[in-house]
Amino acid sequence: MSRSALLREIRPTLTLAAPIIVGHLCQMLMGVTDSAMIGHAGTVPLAASAFGNNVFNIFFVGGIGLMIPVAIFVSRARGAQTPGEAAEYLRHGLAVAIGFGVLEMLVMVALSTQLHRFGQPPEVVAIVTPFFLLFAVSIVPVLVYLVFRQFAEAMGHPWAPMFILLAGVGLNAALNWVFIYGHLGVPPLGLTGAGISTLISRTLGAFAIFWWLRRDARVRAAFPLRWWGNYSRARLREMLGVGLPAAGMLLFEATAFAFSGIMMGWLGAVPLAAHQIAISCASLAFMFPLGLSIATGMRVSHAVGAAERDRLRAIGFGALAVGLVAMAVFGLGFAFGGRTIAAWFVDDAAVIALAAQLLVVAALFQMVDGVQVIASAALRGVMDVKLPAAITLVAYWGIALPLGYALGIRGPWGGVGIWTGIAGGLTFAAVFLTVRFARLTRLS
Repeated sequence: MSRSALLREIRPTLTLAAPIIVGHLCQMLMGVTDSAMIGHAGTVPLAASAFGNNVFNIFFVGGIGLMIPVAIFVSRARGAQTPGEAAEYLRHGLAVAIGFGVLEMLVMVALSTQLHRFGQPPEVVAIVTPFFLLFAVSIVPVLVYLVFRQFAEAMGHPWAPMFILLAGVGLNAALNWVFIYGHLGVPPLGLTGAGISTLISRTLGAFAIFWWLRRDARVRAAFPLRWWGNYSRARLREMLGVGLPAAGMLLFEATAFAFSGIMMGWLGAVPLAAHQIAISCASLAFMFPLGLSIATGMRVSHAVGAAERDRLRAIGFGALAVGLVAMAVFGLGFAFGGRTIAAWFVDDAAVIALAAQLLVVAALFQMVDGVQVIASAALRGVMDVKLPAAITLVAYWGIALPLGYALGIRGPWGGVGIWTGIAGGLTFAAVFLTVRFARLTRLS
């Protein structure tokens, strides 16, 4: 792999990734906006939103994993110039999104009666249930939106989904102002108001992207002529063969972060609130390598469909290099500006001090976090999902959580120890996933 080949592939990857990154930033900004606006309503509501989001994200990330085959197979069909195949993968993906979304919603509704079993502070459990139920209902429209978004991006049209998400952030903030604080004749609803705002924004986003796709002539050849019925079992098995391991990979990471948040709750409301601030900031920075990874996976899959395997290493390693540099920059910002950043969210001095310490740890694991997500997406592009799923299982459940528990709960490091465990798991995943991609794309 020559340097010129590497540089030649970086530019188209960044061109595709840019609107995807902005779109993910918009989606994350919705959560950050919620945290900031809820935080000014009090530390307990902020801690409750952290707990509710931690549990919801387990279901959300599982859904994201099952939707990944839409982008992978549509990209491959586009590379092979078979738009009818792309339409079929969109249609089958939508069926999976609705079916799985309804199932997840029902499970979350049942789980809402058991939230007290997670060992969180009583004042947190007392107010979290309405917020969590509203998020549960929002899982269906958010997965439907995700299917259409991945289809549009895989077809090479990522800008409209970005603008729809950007509009959703603005709408969510405006609705938060109305429902959280009580304006325009609406009583102040606090945390529950944030849940109402999110549900409305996500539902309208799903309708908006479907309306745009129906009217866009550029994707008309790959848009289904019929939506329901006559499904192919072979196609569903093919998609689930990629989607289930991909969902497992994402769930291993998401549950590690979620249970780390639950362990923070064992330490009290202040550590949990500090964790929510730090994880919101780290997640915001993570949107850059996440968007880059999605573009990388689609470009790798497109190259496979076009029978251009000689480009795979340049696409993958070019993206890894860009991701490393970007995350190093974010890490420096967290390390030197953590206290200032934390003060944007809350006025509690104890929460600010702990959040600043957690952001120092986040600065250290930003680079390996970026590497592991890009490498895993590149592997999905070549349809390698089973061994990467095993690697992530070991990384997060074999290393991150046990190490975090030993250092933070059993040991003296508290919240910093829990986050150090996460850093250890991310490092393991980054090394072994990158090595796996290098081996699979080596030309004989």
